[in-house]
Amino acid sequence: MTGSLAEIRREKGQAQGLSPEICRRGWWEDERVNGLTGSDVDALREAFTVAGYTVEGVAGRLGPQANGALARNETTLAGRRTSSGDPLDTIIRLFLLQHDVPESLALRAFPGIDLVALGIIAVDGGSARARLDIRPYAEDDRQWWVIADLTPGLDGRREPMRSDYALGISSASLSLVNLTVPIKAERALDIGTGSGIQSLHLSNRVNQVVATDVNPRALRLARWTGALNRIELDVREGSLFEPVRGERFDLIVSNPPYVISPPGDDQLTYRETGFAGDSLVEQLVRQAPDHLTEGGWCQLLANWTYVRGEDWRDRIAAWTGDRSAWAVQREQLDPSEYVELWLRDAGAPGTPSYTSQYDAWMRWLDAQDVEAIGMGWITLHNVAGTLDAEEWPYEIEQPIGPHLLHRFERAEGTPADLTGLHLVVADDVIQETTGRPGAEDPAAIVLRRQRGMRRAEQVDTVLAGFVGACDGDLTVGQILAALADLLDRPVVEVLQDYLPQIRRLVVEGFLDY
Repeated sequence: MTGSLAEIRREKGQAQGLSPEICRRGWWEDERVNGLTGSDVDALREAFTVAGYTVEGVAGRLGPQANGALARNETTLAGRRTSSGDPLDTIIRLFLLQHDVPESLALRAFPGIDLVALGIIAVDGGSARARLDIRPYAEDDRQWWVIADLTPGLDGRREPMRSDYALGISSASLSLVNLTVPIKAERALDIGTGSGIQSLHLSNRVNQVVATDVNPRALRLARWTGALNRIELDVREGSLFEPVRGERFDLIVSNPPYVISPPGDDQLTYRETGFAGDSLVEQLVRQAPDHLTEGGWCQLLANWTYVRGEDWRDRIAAWTGDRSAWAVQREQLDPSEYVELWLRDAGAPGTPSYTSQYDAWMRWLDAQDVEAIGMGWITLHNVAGTLDAEEWPYEIEQPIGPHLLHRFERAEGTPADLTGLHLVVADDVIQETTGRPGAEDPAAIVLRRQRGMRRAEQVDTVLAGFVGACDGDLTVGQILAALADLLDRPVVEVLQDYLPQIRRLVVEGFLDY
């Protein structure tokens, strides 16, 4: 098969009995043919592999400066580095920079593959341009490619986004990847899969992955992402738990459309729904235990409202009920900050309707008695327990999933009686003291962890002395008894004062046993 992409499309389509009209406009636009064939998958993989279109290959070709600029949605520097016309430069320009390339170079980079018919590129006047985003992605020793809609906002351009836009790799999706507990599981559920990023990661350690979404376009792209990476996904259409009624999973993850916005016809499916306020997140959390195995996990990114007269912690505690859970608020925005954030995300600033959209959104939030919006994550472990909810806007270690798993294990597994434990100080703990030069005692003592949540705990001299004595030799009871004797205080009183603080240090990983 030789000639232009248009000729390839006509020949391939006519050989399969497709009408000339479908052959002209491309299979992607027709519901009857919307998937990759096995030969398409093999050819695309071969083209990417031969060109070196991997995370490492792209980084090496662009260099640190151009890579950094591209991460900020600026393509100029990367354009300078990709002018050779070889297949790698052509592929980078097509998909990462969204630059037009000569049709002849596209043919050279993808020999024998009709990307126009597949809806991946468009050709006009001898120039090819991307219609979809296909970019390399890696985790440890795994190399993948993710298929999604084109990244908006390159070089300051802001075009209106289609309502069924399918989001690709984003900071939010990577946050959930880093949050997910590193467990081996039989079955996992990815709710709101989008282009299938979470499912890629789950496939490393889960035997069966079910991916759901309300957006048919996103599901098609998720199927393509799975096929391109030779990963079998059970893809189903529907909202929340509707597609998996009566089924249970060991792990449920979700980067749901959690944006709290007024109902309307101009909503973006990937981020907004018809649910009122934060009720989408509420339903996910409330219904999760009915779809989890005993000891299973549900983890999701979330936004929640500060309703006038209510504490946000109490709201989420009502959702998690009697299950063990941990909610972490990473950021809090007032309503105007929140509205501005998501209007910018949609490319609304500068459009004729911007002011009216802003005003309508603010009026709606005020009518819902919303004083602020919290942004963070919720993890629910399907065992008996309570909610631990906190604000933590500080830098944390990534991935945080292993630390999260260990924290739950310590919170749920540490015995009620600590006095018989032999504790040791975690390897990453350092002690900081502050005070005036020459002072007999420090004004403040802080224990700081270098890993996980990177917490800092201010302690008094007694607790600092206790931690300093934790070398695994003496029990908690023996150390506290010695301190009580040194302080000339009743042992019972010292136990009462310091055992709760010691438990917190154990749960937060300052002390191990």
